[in-house]
Amino acid sequence: MNRNWLYVFIGGLIEVVWVSGLKHAETAGEWALTAAGIALSFYLIIKASNRLPVGTVYAVFTGIGTGGTVAAEMLIFGEPFQWTKLLLILLLMAGVIGLKLVTDNEGKTPAKAGEA
Repeated sequence: MNRNWLYVFIGGLIEVVWVSGLKHAETAGEWALTAAGIALSFYLIIKASNRLPVGTVYAVFTGIGTGGTVAAEMLIFGEPFQWTKLLLILLLMAGVIGLKLVTDNEGKTPAKAGEA
């Protein structure tokens, strides 16, 4: 896994934290951590998008965030377990992994100044 995909993966994991923070934050400190998580996760996705296809990066990032948030809500916050949710998360993750596998690992190179 190259560094840019690592940025996407870490950004997706941070997304799980800040999305949960949107629902569960109560104090000013918790809201500040949520805001910092939002800023950091978007910084990482922007950094990765400079070298990787933006559509794939965004799909993988949101897939990790969505699947992770649903799982965290069930495992940590007591959301009722449903087999349907688990199967849909697995389907989502299969799509995310598929996109990652078919994307050029070398990524794209940014255009130089003055090039169209």
